[in-house]
Amino acid sequence: MSKASVSGSDIRDRLMQDKEYQNEYERLKPRYEIIAQFINARQEQNITQAEMAERMGTKKSNISRFESGSYNPSLDFLVKAAASLGKRIECSLR
Repeated sequence: MSKASVSGSDIRDRLMQDKEYQNEYERLKPRYEIIAQFINARQEQNITQAEMAERMGTKKSNISRFESGSYNPSLDFLVKAAASLGKRIECSLR
């Protein structure tokens, strides 16, 4: 028996045809872009979530929830998280 295989990009392309999905995707895009930047920076430095949390003075579960997208962080949290990685936050309106 063979398994049907569908790529992630095929699924996204199909979903993007739905206007409601498209709107929600665009609304959440900035959140997931910043999360990806934090995850990449943390992994490039070989820092665990626990180590990052210790540097920030918070719990590992807060980092985990942030990286999974289930936590809507404050600007203060983002600034502190960036500093724990030797980075800084830059904001702009466009």
